[in-house]
Amino acid sequence: MKNLKSNIFGAAIMGVALSFSCSAPAFSQEKSEVKVVTMSAEARQKSDEDQQKKAAEWVASLNLNDPAKEARLKEVIATHLKTIRDWHNEHHFSTVPAGINPATGNKLTDLDRQVIANSAMPKSVHENLMNGLRKDLTEEQVELILDKYTIGKVAFTMNGYKSIVPNLTAEEEATILKNLKQAREQAVDYKNMNQISAIFEIYKTKSEQYLNANGRNWKQMYKDYTNAVKAKKAAAAKK
Repeated sequence: MKNLKSNIFGAAIMGVALSFSCSAPAFSQEKSEVKVVTMSAEARQKSDEDQQKKAAEWVASLNLNDPAKEARLKEVIATHLKTIRDWHNEHHFSTVPAGINPATGNKLTDLDRQVIANSAMPKSVHENLMNGLRKDLTEEQVELILDKYTIGKVAFTMNGYKSIVPNLTAEEEATILKNLKQAREQAVDYKNMNQISAIFEIYKTKSEQYLNANGRNWKQMYKDYTNAVKAKKAAAAKK
């Protein structure tokens, strides 16, 4: 399973350091390649309408039957979605110098660089979302909204662990679930599913390291699981 290491964000620091170590002409060349995604007035209006519609659908799914709460929540969510979009568009991956992940030595991919760029967004953006949700919702309802942002990846991934890890203990399940919920809350500040999945990979790696540190062998369990799936498909094909 391909994993994006959790300390990829540390590569942002490395990238900055590399940029300052370059000569002035090289730095200027790097800066000249920086891109910004611009939207026409028509495209922005259409996108704004899409974000408003998405927010309205998510809030409607809670069946609050409270127009005042619903109006506040729709505004909080739509504002957050539009802010995420604008930050992403204004901070193209090229704003992060091409360098290496100091934990692996591998060259940063375009996705790595975009995740780093988006992770630099002010903390207040996330805080405004969470505070706005918690003002009118229970924690369970807040989680339902976060699931909308991440298309239910917590439950989907947790089910995967339950299928792969034999006799998953209550403690193991609680630890993995905690990691996945942390991934979900962090992932809502990223624009698309590639970036959201990259954030989840960080916490999946953390969960797998936890299992290994506590007597499990993740690679072997995953191999056994995939072999069992293949055998089942082969048996079904013979019928």
